[in-house]
Amino acid sequence: MNAPAMLEEFVVPTPAGVFAETVTSVTHYTDRLFRFRMTRPAEFRFRSGEFAMIGLMVEGKPVYRAYSIASPSWDEELEFFSIKVPDGPLTSHLQKIKVGDQVLLRKKPTGTLVLDALTPGKRLYMFSTGTGIAPFASLIRDPDVYEKYDEVILTHTTRDVAELKYGFDLIDEIRSHEFLSEIVGDKLRHYATVTREDYPFKGRITNLIRDGKFFSDLKLPAFDPAVDRGMICGSTEMLKETKELLEAAGLNEGANSKPAEFVIERAFVG
Repeated sequence: MNAPAMLEEFVVPTPAGVFAETVTSVTHYTDRLFRFRMTRPAEFRFRSGEFAMIGLMVEGKPVYRAYSIASPSWDEELEFFSIKVPDGPLTSHLQKIKVGDQVLLRKKPTGTLVLDALTPGKRLYMFSTGTGIAPFASLIRDPDVYEKYDEVILTHTTRDVAELKYGFDLIDEIRSHEFLSEIVGDKLRHYATVTREDYPFKGRITNLIRDGKFFSDLKLPAFDPAVDRGMICGSTEMLKETKELLEAAGLNEGANSKPAEFVIERAFVG
């Protein structure tokens, strides 16, 4: 008679007000980067580009970290792109997840890398380094982006060529998608650079913008606040430098409460 009660003592309950979702796929890109997908609660709503708090139970306690949702708002699953940190409070455990494992998800997403925080424009630049590409993985798969902009330029800068693969996988998935491929057409352009290996496009994105190579490579004019809009997600230094470059061109930083010409995600660095 006491057996069920004894068993219950070993079950770690899900914290109140939190979803417990099931991992559906895991892809390891390098010893530093991986992608995973998990089930999405029917009532979980978010705007493409927002982030959520996800976590795991570690030694009987929930440990959370802010993660951009890499899947678009229409997707039936949730996707995330993560670094692997050997001694990270969460990532040291998260990098070991397998299909069927559970991941905790807090109920309220938020963030500034959303279309609502920008004033109308014609060309949208998305500047990312490392895992900072994650919110843009959501946005470039959202049809609303292509309704609002004639041209979308995704930049992704990493240290090594292998770390660019997630971005190229995203582009391939869009090109082969049943309805997205038609919606996106030739509006999306992908500009990938590396800083530590030989590659056709080499260098920090801020240096490439500063010396004009970025514009000449893409055959585009310099930033114009009348038509250009920007989103930035990456390392602290990259955020600061890119912000300065956009402001020098006459663009102003916006927010959900006050839309303008560019926005920055300051919740975390990737």
